[in-house]
Order: sequence, then C-alpha cells, then structure tokens
Amino acid sequence: MINKMVVANLAHRPTRSIVTVSAIALEVAMILLVVAVFYGYLTGSRESQLGVGADLMVMPPGSSALAGMSGAPISVKVGEVLRRIPHVTVAAPVIWAFSQKPLEIVYGIDLATFDNLPPRFHYFSGGPFQGPKDVIVDDYFASMNKKSVGDTIEVLNNPFRICGIVPHGKGGRKFLPLSTMQDLVSAEGRASVFYVKLDNPGNMEAVAQAIKERPGMEQYAVRSMAEYLSMMTPENLPGFNVAIEIVIGIAVVVGFLVIFQSMYTAVMERTREIGILKSIGASKAYIVNVVLRETLLLAVLGIAAGILLSLVTRRIIMYERPVQRLYWSNLWVMRATIIAIAGALAGALYPAFKAAQRDPIEALAYE
Repeated sequence: MINKMVVANLAHRPTRSIVTVSAIALEVAMILLVVAVFYGYLTGSRESQLGVGADLMVMPPGSSALAGMSGAPISVKVGEVLRRIPHVTVAAPVIWAFSQKPLEIVYGIDLATFDNLPPRFHYFSGGPFQGPKDVIVDDYFASMNKKSVGDTIEVLNNPFRICGIVPHGKGGRKFLPLSTMQDLVSAEGRASVFYVKLDNPGNMEAVAQAIKERPGMEQYAVRSMAEYLSMMTPENLPGFNVAIEIVIGIAVVVGFLVIFQSMYTAVMERTREIGILKSIGASKAYIVNVVLRETLLLAVLGIAAGILLSLVTRRIIMYERPVQRLYWSNLWVMRATIIAIAGALAGALYPAFKAAQRDPIEALAYE
C-alpha cells in the first residue's frame, strides 16, 4: 500500500520528479565519466610503456611515475656508458614532452636506437624521418583526423609533415626526431629516459646493479618495466586522487541540494495530505518512511539513468575519438551508486523529519 502511494505521489508531480531524477543522473554520470577519463589516461600510459619493448628504464633521481613530468635532465652521453655494460643490446634515449592541446605525451626519439626495441616500426604508409620537421604518427591518430603521409599537422605549437604512419601501441602517438625535440624543449644533448634492452631478461638484476656501480650513475633510478608500471597508480601521481575527490564532492553537493529542495518542496505542497495521514493514525516513523521511500525511488531511477548516460557518452567519445582511452569499472559503478544514494537520503532527512513533526490540526487547516 505504501509503495503504491509513493509511486502515485511521484507520478502526480512529473516535472519535479523528472528534474530530480535528471540531477541524480548527472551526478552519477559526472563521477563515472571523470573516472573514465582519469583512469583511462593512466591505463593508456601503462599500455603504451609496455608496448615500447624495453626491459629496463634508466631515469633521473626523483623522477615522476607519469611520463612527461620530469623534463629532460639526462645527458645523452649516458647512452655510451649503458651500451658498454654486459648484456645491454640497446640503450635508446627518448624525450617525453607533455602537450596540452591535445592532452598527450609526444616522443622525441633517436630512430636508429628506438627502432631496435622490438617490435620495430612497421609502416602502413610512408617511412622514417627525412628531415627535422618530420613526424611519425600512429594509425589511430591518422584515422581519427583523416591524415595521410605528406599532410601537415601541429605538434607542440609547430608545423610538422607526416612522413610515416605506424601501428599504435609503441609509446606515444606522435614521434619527432630527438634533435628536433631537444631544440623545442631547450634540452640540447639531453633526454628524459633511456629505454634499455637486454640480451636476456633474466639478467635484469645484474645489469641494474652494474649500472648503479658505474661512477656518476649511483643516484639514477634503474627500474624494470614491471616495477615502473607498478608505480603508475593513483597514489603515486600527485593530484590524481585529489582531482577525483573534488569532482565527486561537487557531484554530491549538487545531488544533495537538488534532493533537499525537491523533498522540502514536496513536504510543503503536501502539508494537508500529511495532516490527514496523521489524523487517521499515521506515526512519525510512517511519515519519515514515506518521504525516504520516495527519495530512494528517485535515486534508483536517477542512478540507472546516470549509468545509461555515461555508457552512451563513453561510446560516443570512443567513436569520435578512438585515441581516447576510457576506463570502466563495476567497482566505480557501485561506488557512484552508494554515493548517490547516501547523498539523496541525506538531502531528504530534514524534509522527512519536518514532515513528521507537523501538527495534524494545523496541517488540516492549511490551505
């Protein structure tokens, strides 16, 4: 009986119900889509690093776990030291440059050494660099932007000619000559990282120790790819969790305020109805129960709509921008659900208790 009354109350005021459901849906969608973008970027970075094909990474002391955040402090002469160490077959210097438009990491590479890291570049069209203003792009970027060999694109605010298109997955989506990148970021003779390939991965510990024992290399970070990838977590990235928490906080406040306003208005509109219920014996707990059930139903509908909205939006983004990696987790769906329900019920508590405190005589006299 009480459930029928709850549904009837919401159906009687369709505009208010739709607005409330929409607000909760936006709250849930905001949480899921922000998580999808942030964690997608992190997951994409992990996959890209794994695809480079190195066994070890040599980085400066105190370097960030996120590519593109440590500048280019390593002298390229370090490569000569690394190549003299037993079991090292390739030491490829790379500069990571962070680009905000679009949000990506551009690689500056010494093609001769970088291409020796398996798998070698396979060119769908075009070929290696022919000059300092050439850029190699991956197939995802070329397909999404309808670009082909010979076209000019902007990279780090400078025009470059596409000289080759390669499969995605080996580091970045755009590759510039190392010398060109050094000029662009004012890092002549330096690199961000050395990717090291060994004759046998089983020699990683011995090689890492040998690198540390070389004079001048004691403070360098020498990590296996597995170790480096394990560092790429939200806890190790400055501001990552804070940004997500801020967005979730804003979403919760929005949901709380909308529910509070909606249920408070509903209580005021139904003052006489509440008086009738209390005059025929409805307890305070019964009145609170009715209001909270209405809120819970609105929250469930809003959560379902929010999940559907985020899935549709995610699909559209992936269709329009196949280069964009988007994360999806049932755990975060559950978290968003709990957050939305908790926020909605919190927003309905005061209106519910206010309704329960109504004097039946005053409520019946209310016009």
